[in-house]
Amino acid sequence: MRPYQTVGKRLLDLALAVPAVVVGAPVFILVAVLVRLKLGQPVLFRQVRPGLHERPFTIYKFRSMTDARDADGKLLPEMERHTRFGRLLRRTSLDELPELFNVIRGEMSLVGPRPLLMEYIGYYSAEDNRRHDVRPGITGWAQINGRNELLRSERLALDVWYVDHLSLRLDLQIIGTTLAQVVHSTGVRVDQNVVDIDDVGLHPNSRLRQARDHAVLDAAAPVDRLGPS
Repeated sequence: MRPYQTVGKRLLDLALAVPAVVVGAPVFILVAVLVRLKLGQPVLFRQVRPGLHERPFTIYKFRSMTDARDADGKLLPEMERHTRFGRLLRRTSLDELPELFNVIRGEMSLVGPRPLLMEYIGYYSAEDNRRHDVRPGITGWAQINGRNELLRSERLALDVWYVDHLSLRLDLQIIGTTLAQVVHSTGVRVDQNVVDIDDVGLHPNSRLRQARDHAVLDAAAPVDRLGPS
């Protein structure tokens, strides 16, 4: 394991994340108040995600959706629970600010593969699962090379590329490019349906759709009615 990966990367995380939390405290407070007023409680979204070597941790984000439900009390689809304010939070990446505390706690890094869902564990290929050989990040190589415009398979390939080429220079490049993208709000699609980009079948709904598609193709396939000759 390279020296930067074992020590230097952690030092860089603390050197940038701690001052960011201190200097950004007024922004944290302002966003928290606005989330409470416009979206209600809880202010923070919490979810268990896989970290380094797939170890679970709780990720923190500012809430960006309502709890709107249908007549049966079930949550509406994500795209129907977005508000203008929630879209603004996501477009500007302000919803990600609490993840700085995950970085300080050592559960995440500033740069690394984005932590996906625990339920995806077991569906990665051996190659794609190497994304868990480093701490997950707030931003990463995939995020500055297409972000929401990429298919899941493309993102996973970029995550593994990052693991193989991790360095101080690369991390600084990613951080700098990310800041520029945040300022210009580029590469973000708030209304994206995860099933539309999940071409490897990680999400349960993707696997269900793929199974239905295969069933349709099988049903439409020509049948040899002549039997054996």
